[in-house]
Amino acid sequence: MEICPKCGLPNEACVCEQIVKSSQKIRVTMDKKRYGKVVTIVTGFESGIDIKQIAKDLKNALACGGTFREDAIELQGDHKKKIKEALVKMGFEEDSIED
Repeated sequence: MEICPKCGLPNEACVCEQIVKSSQKIRVTMDKKRYGKVVTIVTGFESGIDIKQIAKDLKNALACGGTFREDAIELQGDHKKKIKEALVKMGFEEDSIED
């Protein structure tokens, strides 16, 4: 049985990622790109979170394309109304998500 170096619990019972998710301050903004295309930008992720996996899960949940760059996730289209619900389902706290 392997032990998590951060919390000291077995890897099956590790709560590190849930603790990190609850302490995030996530900001959702909109931006216009070239030719009038709209993208939804999600920022505010701190270390300890797999941003690549979150981007993949958001793209699947919202049925859109997108990418992640540095500490931000860019989703194609206007998803400002639906993104809060999708992030809450992933384990983030509703109060920590700022529209």
